[in-house]
Amino acid sequence: MGVLSIMDMDKTMSFTVEKDKNVRAREILKTVYQALVEKGYNPINQIVGYILSGDPTYITSHKDARNLIRLIERDELLEKMVKNYIGLDD
Repeated sequence: MGVLSIMDMDKTMSFTVEKDKNVRAREILKTVYQALVEKGYNPINQIVGYILSGDPTYITSHKDARNLIRLIERDELLEKMVKNYIGLDD
């Protein structure tokens, strides 16, 4: 570890968890979508089924999609979708 100088203490740190979280959720959703397409499912129907029910069996295990989608909180995903739909993107 380096020594922290007085000059370094004047710098403002940026904390951007929400934006990083949104990017990660988007990446996961795209991966899940593609995995569902590759397995021949209607990805929108399957993802909606998962969001509404919470049942991960709506999502294929292909490309680890089932485990990936569980990393996103369903309520947060719904909130982001509604905001996006009405034009209040973060």
